[in-house]
Amino acid sequence: MIIKRPSIFIYTHEADPTVVKDVCAGIEEEGIFYDVTEMPDTCMEKLAYKAARDSMLGSGVGIYGTAVCLKMRGLEKGRNIESYLEPTRAQCRCVGSNSARAIKKLPFKEEYRI
Repeated sequence: MIIKRPSIFIYTHEADPTVVKDVCAGIEEEGIFYDVTEMPDTCMEKLAYKAARDSMLGSGVGIYGTAVCLKMRGLEKGRNIESYLEPTRAQCRCVGSNSARAIKKLPFKEEYRI
């Protein structure tokens, strides 16, 4: 029997490796597990919606190219917590950190200093 640990799901499609790395770094800073999966969808919002739906924790991130989106289960399509088309490194880390902080019920970080 295989049991998956509770994780934030990150669904990607042709994602920029730097964006993925920085989002994951933000999640790691908060001490939460994550799972990165390549998917066929080409819309960051659809990727984030499916990731949040599939995650046991209800938090999902979608990354398409350089575009990144954070969504929580229960939010209807078209409503996002955060989304950026061309995020900076700080914004990517903030998306990762905030995806974990939502689970831990902590206030979101608004800005990173790198």
